[in-house]
Amino acid sequence: MALLSFERKYRVRGGTLVGGDLFDFWFGPFYVGFFGVVGAFFTVLGTLLVIYGCVIDPHRSIWQFNIAPPDLKYGLMFAPLAEGGLWQIITICAVGSFVSWALREVEISRKLGMGLHVPFAFGTAIFAYVTLVVIRPLLLGAWGHGFPYGIFSHLDWVSNVGYQYLHFHYNPAHMIAIVFFFTTTLALAMHGSLILSVTNPKKGEPVKTSEHENVFFRDFVGYSIGAIGIHRLGLFLALNAGIWAAICILVSGPFWARSWVEWWNWWLNLPFWR
Repeated sequence: MALLSFERKYRVRGGTLVGGDLFDFWFGPFYVGFFGVVGAFFTVLGTLLVIYGCVIDPHRSIWQFNIAPPDLKYGLMFAPLAEGGLWQIITICAVGSFVSWALREVEISRKLGMGLHVPFAFGTAIFAYVTLVVIRPLLLGAWGHGFPYGIFSHLDWVSNVGYQYLHFHYNPAHMIAIVFFFTTTLALAMHGSLILSVTNPKKGEPVKTSEHENVFFRDFVGYSIGAIGIHRLGLFLALNAGIWAAICILVSGPFWARSWVEWWNWWLNLPFWR
């Protein structure tokens, strides 16, 4: 009942970015909004185009279909539909859908009087995707440098890019991204398991308090970061994982075209090794 009364308080007009009262309403538990409609349009259109690409693919298999970007000869021009144009339209739909979803999050946050941490965090994931299919191809001068849409074809693209720069794991930005991804997983696993352990006790035992959580980590590692601290840390780790993942592929090609092993020659040339 408390939640229902709260919903009546915040489900009022206002807080929109564009369109004013246009689509400023709820459909059951879901806020619609202008960007909700735009996002739904791009999502449905993009999904239908992916299905169409799967149907016209010779394999006609969800595992083996491949919607490839245009050939490098097309540069930054629009390609015919069957030669990469479909990939270009799907990419436009994907970017439109992701950005609309983030802006819808902004509107909901404004209605609730919250900070914009959620749309900002989602924005880093959008940045990583846009880096791969828009920013990096623009810097390299051809849409053909984007990754294909498909399961095996995408995995092949990742493998080929790794071999293109020989040992891609020597990319320093890739190293940093991997550290943040692994640490994010560690922090989320530790936080989630701790919450479950205190709020899901054995039958007959009372639910524990936040002090039990703090004491556990003070006894275990000597320090407890606290309830707010662990969420700040989690946000910091997750944002950096996405940002450095984007940076590691962005520098590969536009700013460094040789083997990543060669990049480390500066370390071997430091004077104290001589």
